[in-house]
Order: sequence, then C-alpha cells, then structure tokens
Amino acid sequence: MLRESAAAFKYDLDIEAVRDPSVDIGVPGGNLLLRLVDSVLTGSEPLADVQAAIIEELGPEALIDAASVFGNFEMMKRIADASGIPIPAAGIEREKALVELLDLSGFIRD
Repeated sequence: MLRESAAAFKYDLDIEAVRDPSVDIGVPGGNLLLRLVDSVLTGSEPLADVQAAIIEELGPEALIDAASVFGNFEMMKRIADASGIPIPAAGIEREKALVELLDLSGFIRD
C-alpha cells in the first residue's frame, strides 16, 4: 500500500528506510512516522517525544491519522495471523526483492 500511495503522489520511495533510519524514505514526514512505529513497537524512544515531534512538524491531525493507520494495520495483521491466512507462493515470488531487502525470509512458512 505504501508503494502504491507513493507512486500515486509521485514520491521517490526508498523502502530501505524501513530497515535503516539514516535513509530518507522519500515521503514527506515519512521518517518521523517511521520513528512513531519504532517507538510503539520497540520503545526505541519515548512515545510522548515522537508524538510531540509529529504534532510540531506535521500537525495534530497527522498524529491522529498515523495512529489510525497503525491501529488498522495491527488489526489486519492480528486477524490474518489468527485465521492462519497463508501467503500464496506466487505472492512471495512477486515480492521476492522486498522480502530479501527487508530480511523477511524467516517469516515465510512452508
């Protein structure tokens, strides 16, 4: 979804930023939003600090939007995991470069 949105808005997306925070993801405010995700998932920095930075740089509406998107993706992931939805082999093959780039091969089940 991120790649399609970036293409629609003609952003030069660099997905490597998901793994390496020193890389500019190429989406306005994107690296700040990646910090939000990292803070929520790993506690890499205080959540309140990241929230304040988002409000200051992008506005309070952006924080609400980001939290909503995060919550929706988390919900979809939990539903998929709980229901055992497999990723078809064709889907994995189609996304092989992304799987390798983000080192996701350990999540692929036979």
